[in-house]
Amino acid sequence: MIANVIGVLFDGVAYGSLLFIIAVGLAVTLGLMNFVNLAHGVFAMVGGYVCVVLMTRAGVPFLATLPVAFVAAAIVGLVLERTLYQHLYRASPLDQVLFTIGVVYMSIAGATYVFGSSQQPVFLPSYLRGQVHVLGVDLGVYRLFLVAVVALLTYALHLLLERTRFGSQVRASVDNPVAAAGLGINVNRVFALTFALGSGLAGLGGGLGIDVLGLDPTFPLKYMVYFLLVVAVGGSGTIKGPLVAAVILGVFDVSGKYFVPQIGGFVIYALMVLLLIVFPAGLYGRRT
Repeated sequence: MIANVIGVLFDGVAYGSLLFIIAVGLAVTLGLMNFVNLAHGVFAMVGGYVCVVLMTRAGVPFLATLPVAFVAAAIVGLVLERTLYQHLYRASPLDQVLFTIGVVYMSIAGATYVFGSSQQPVFLPSYLRGQVHVLGVDLGVYRLFLVAVVALLTYALHLLLERTRFGSQVRASVDNPVAAAGLGINVNRVFALTFALGSGLAGLGGGLGIDVLGLDPTFPLKYMVYFLLVVAVGGSGTIKGPLVAAVILGVFDVSGKYFVPQIGGFVIYALMVLLLIVFPAGLYGRRT
């Protein structure tokens, strides 16, 4: 029984880690750029389909497809930001929501037309399959890999946003774009690169998540609420907040579906309500 509990908790941590990889890009664009992008899952879907196409049609190994998925999603995000999204930065939140919801449904239709409506396969290398025996508990190798990737990614993002010139420019551009431009910062370029970074992270998460979350044209709509929950509970504009929130939500979601399957699907929403009552600005959000 104890081994089962530990195994479920570990699966929850791995699931939460995957949610974090995808949602942290939304935390960046929503918290640092004040842009409500409900189409964030589209970039994750782009990364997922890039991985599938490269594996099934070009024979590219799984790990080699992940950097390509990051770059492809970042390019798509950059193009959309330059052509469409930048015109909505000063629009009302309602306009941003309606526009990005439209992008979601357009992407679903496009993906269905090109790839069909079926689930897409993923071919993990042999060294990422199976389980390892750790302290009497069998842990999935791929889940361990996801946790390790999140640890490295979190540290890299912290250094990028807190310890580099680019991170300082992002914060300055958000806090006061007029003053930032007066100091010589190219605000439009900073916003474009920030949006591309968030989109690329979503694409990376989409590729990593094929085996766990699945991949079909409804992906952006199916997991939209989960990504928003991570940002809302953790607090936008931070890295630590979404990480903690993703792990908590992942553990409770997996545990609820395993131990109380009759109401497992509602556990994560009940937890969200409770946490937002106690922490209205999120676990690590800015409080006014």
